[in-house]
Parts: sequence; C-alpha cells; structure tokens
Amino acid sequence: MKRIGRLGLMISSVMLYLLSSSSLSAQDVLSKGAEQQLFNNACRTCHSTQKDDNRLGPNLHQIIGRKAGSLPEYNYSAAMRDSDFIWDEAKLARFIANPDEVVPGNKMAPYGGLASVEDRTKIVLFLQSMRSQ
Repeated sequence: MKRIGRLGLMISSVMLYLLSSSSLSAQDVLSKGAEQQLFNNACRTCHSTQKDDNRLGPNLHQIIGRKAGSLPEYNYSAAMRDSDFIWDEAKLARFIANPDEVVPGNKMAPYGGLASVEDRTKIVLFLQSMRSQ
C-alpha cells in the first residue's frame, strides 16, 4: 500500500469532516472543488471573490444580482460603467464566453473568452455558491 503524505491525509480528514458535519455529499464537495479550480485557472489572475479585494479586475463578490460597473472603488471602463444591466447567470455566462460581445469596449483584454460551455457553467455555479459568503 502506498504511503499517503501528510497533505493527502489532511485533505482526506477535512473532506470526511465536511461530509459528516453537513448535508453535503462527496459529489458536492468534489464538484465545488472542480468549479473553484476552473475559476482559479480562468479568472483569479485578475479577479477575487473576496469583498473589496479588487485586482486588475473588480472583485466578483456577490456579482450575481449586482448592477454591472457599479463598484464605487473600482475604475471600470466607460463601456462597463454605462452598461445598463444587472448580472444574472445567463448574462455572466455570455460575458465569460465573449466579453466584447456583451460589453464592447470593456477592459478584459487580453482575455478573449472561454469556449467550453461546461467550464463556463461551472464557473457561474462557483460564483453562485459564493453569494452567501
């Protein structure tokens, strides 16, 4: 039998604790981890999910339900500031696919969009899961 390193043992312990102390299934925990990994790979270089943690891009804390271009502490492009919509799941998925199609003149360059519908869906699900945090 292979030896499990300390980190592997710690991760296993944390997952067991989460599963035993909540109504989450193993699939829920693994799914959220995959969704977060996709967010980290595609978005985290420029965006955070922490309130008031603006980076190259604005924070995405509770973005669903927020008016586009509305964080007072972030310097949005004029196009994003002047856009007149509320972020919902569908609009966010379209924006992740092709930002220039949804808001021409935004400051998302060099990001050109994410082609995979499945990956976009997982990122939106991850951002939805962050709404209550």
